Amino acid sequence: MPSTTADPRTDGLEGVVMGSTAITMVDGERGRLAYRGFDVSELAGTVPYESVMHLLIFGDPPSADPSPEIDRALRHGRGWPAFVRGVLDALPPDQTPLDALRTVWSALSPSVARYPPTLDEAYPLVALGPTVVAAAAHRRRRTSPPPPRDDLGHVANFLYALTGTEPEPRRVEALETYFVLLADHGMNPSTLALRTVVSARGDLASAFVAAISALKGPLHGGAPREVSAFLDRVRGPERAEAVVREALARGERLPGFGHRIYRVEDPRAVLFHDLARRVAHGSERLEIAEAVERAAVSALSAAHPGRRVYTNVDFYGAIVLETAGLEPDLFTPAFALARTAGWTAHVLEQAGSNRLIHPDLRYDGPIDRGRWPRPPIRPSDRSGATRAR
Repeated sequence: MPSTTADPRTDGLEGVVMGSTAITMVDGERGRLAYRGFDVSELAGTVPYESVMHLLIFGDPPSADPSPEIDRALRHGRGWPAFVRGVLDALPPDQTPLDALRTVWSALSPSVARYPPTLDEAYPLVALGPTVVAAAAHRRRRTSPPPPRDDLGHVANFLYALTGTEPEPRRVEALETYFVLLADHGMNPSTLALRTVVSARGDLASAFVAAISALKGPLHGGAPREVSAFLDRVRGPERAEAVVREALARGERLPGFGHRIYRVEDPRAVLFHDLARRVAHGSERLEIAEAVERAAVSALSAAHPGRRVYTNVDFYGAIVLETAGLEPDLFTPAFALARTAGWTAHVLEQAGSNRLIHPDLRYDGPIDRGRWPRPPIRPSDRSGATRAR
């Protein structure tokens, strides 16, 4: 049997530098995150998502906020291509919004199945994303989605598409800040999948499908939903300590704590906590989350002396998504929609200076086992040998 011994130096590619990028700097040692040289703390809550997308793609701030180029392209692409409605109607009624989006992106592949990918091919995928996610959410509720609003920004239109009502400014602020802070984060699993597809000269839609497939898992884009489910178990601030203690005693991983990259506080987690205090001030849900944080930090610090314990981007990010009015099955789609800005930038960067991504694996299985234990079977005898058995 092959050995299952992990090598902490390379398993999971931790610490392995696979290339270079000019898009996003992730400094886990110092707790810094910057898009094209602009610290995210300078962008969150002050710069529209369209302008952040412009920055990530073009490398410089736009001429105005929101970016006229990005704003125009995303408004133009919100409408339904004729066949997309048929694609959605063919899906099971209870199909998740995330899987619906993945299916629609895959169906769009023939129209963008060229190499190298272009920005004009990316715009429709990004613009149509909120429309598809909202329509899939309405299908599960057995309701009809409203037509897109041309007078609303990208994030506000998404909230309108989900509810059919004018979104409250507080909810727009919460979700737009979420989109800005999740727009990119270097070489994470979904971006690695995306850039690998592009490196093999795959088309843009296939790259987006690969990225959203990687994002779906609970250790990546699915994490905020797990945080929300854990807070549901707590039910009240006074129960936080007991629930955390019981979860750790059962060997459970506490969702929303720890990060593979950051050795200090994740700057996005700090910003999300501040945002949650502002948009969810006085809510019992925020009180529960803060009580869980105190209990978890205390318990984990006692179990691992000398190790600093912090919340990650998903913990208070879940509170922000709840405050924006999103249901838990929309948390991961919201993550994916936010990340399309970074995915677009990475597609173009990878194609602009491409080399096939082809890492090796360390083989630790048996060697030189000799001959096969039975006489060989000629291809012409294979069907007869099968019948004889």
